[in-house]
Amino acid sequence: MKQLFLALFFVLMLASCSPHMFNLVNSKNMNQLELGMSRQQLIEIMGKYYSISEKKMENANEIEVISYRNYPYEDEFYQFVFVNDRLEEWYREIVPSYEVRDDLR
Repeated sequence: MKQLFLALFFVLMLASCSPHMFNLVNSKNMNQLELGMSRQQLIEIMGKYYSISEKKMENANEIEVISYRNYPYEDEFYQFVFVNDRLEEWYREIVPSYEVRDDLR
């Protein structure tokens, strides 16, 4: 009985934490985005689980690109480009999920 209780507790803990461990890109949060918003404003809308894809200085401007994976779709990413901490543009990137073979004849 004790093992069943522990297993049930563990499953409930994982289920309750999972929505907070992933970002869901959906129309509700995408519709809240506006060009010119700050990086912090975007993170408040999209969630804190992102990757920094690029960071560089170009003509005295700091450029940073942050990326969100659209969980559970492993091949779909959203890239957000900031210039001097202001959202300049965003786009969706889909990584091909097929295998390229050279031996097809």
